[in-house]
Amino acid sequence: MATADTTQTLSQTTTYMPQPQRKRDWSVPLTHVTLIVIIFIMALPLLYALLLATFTQAQAFTYPPRLVPGGDLVSNINILFNRNFGTQILNTVFIAVIVVVAKTVLSLLAGLAFVYFRFPGKWFLFFFVLLTLLMPTEIIIVPLFNLVADLGWGDTFFALTVPFFASATGSFLFRQHFSNIPGELAEAAQLDGATPLRFLWSVLVPMSWNVIGAMAVIQFIYMWNQYLWPVIIMNSPEKKVIQQGVRDALQVGAQTDFGPVMAGAIIATIPPLVVFILLQKQFMSGFALTRDK
Repeated sequence: MATADTTQTLSQTTTYMPQPQRKRDWSVPLTHVTLIVIIFIMALPLLYALLLATFTQAQAFTYPPRLVPGGDLVSNINILFNRNFGTQILNTVFIAVIVVVAKTVLSLLAGLAFVYFRFPGKWFLFFFVLLTLLMPTEIIIVPLFNLVADLGWGDTFFALTVPFFASATGSFLFRQHFSNIPGELAEAAQLDGATPLRFLWSVLVPMSWNVIGAMAVIQFIYMWNQYLWPVIIMNSPEKKVIQQGVRDALQVGAQTDFGPVMAGAIIATIPPLVVFILLQKQFMSGFALTRDK
């Protein structure tokens, strides 16, 4: 009986004991709010450019600035395409694709040579290739201009593509990637009588699509944003690239019409963004250079 009474008393005590209040965790909502604010701050210039792209010239210079979109986005885009903007986009896409393909092929061959071939001075040559990464483009502008002029490539697409075929970044990426592939694969391919190029095409390339995708994204954006060299070497309006088209939109008339300029800037960001979205998975995986790949 005493045991039953004690159990009943403990049960009642446990039943009526006040539960401790749980503290609300504010870390997750605070993190989300912080990220939203940061994203908004980073996107603010792009949003403002999109707003200006909808204005007329008079609306862009009103004070205080308008925060309501206008209705001239289509007309501003038409102004751009009446100035060969569409041709400049096609020229830039053509140049970027040619350079990306050539750089990828040459970088694959360079990575193959640096990993699977033995020749005197290999490490010195690889160090020299990496050393070129430390050289700013502006250093080679004058000698490159003289070389292109001597070859008769001035104002041609050869001048915008051939000098950019070699890539120290691509050579380094593929060299590091091939170094993480088991050497037994090369030995097995050699025993089967495969040539180095057959080994590259049948074994290494299928195992390197992520690195190839990362390489394509990097080089496409790099060529898309080329401005200094095309300004120096290209004069024909029908051969200009998109960055020159955006620059030329600033120089029309006595006063800058920011509507077409901002519309051109927005349009110029779309192709690289599309390429990055399509190859985002390969781009993120391309730098995970581990032995498990």
